[in-house]
Amino acid sequence: MDLSDWRQRIDALNLQLLELLNERAQCAQAIAEIKKKKMLPVLDEERERQVLESVVTRNQGPLPDDSVRRIFECIMAEHRRLEESH
Repeated sequence: MDLSDWRQRIDALNLQLLELLNERAQCAQAIAEIKKKKMLPVLDEERERQVLESVVTRNQGPLPDDSVRRIFECIMAEHRRLEESH
């Protein structure tokens, strides 16, 4: 594959990632409704710790674990913001 082929592949993957992030955001909105009804806080530190542990444990690279951790921390922070505004 040449540079153009790799860039097309990345473009396609970016769209898949966007679709998955929005699907995850929809789940976060549904969770926000449940939390609101049960008067639970948006932030569940134990759950976030479990998510981070899970993805880092399953990481097979080439991204280093600290990169995976930062990416998922950012994803969770943005979805938490969405929950808070819901």
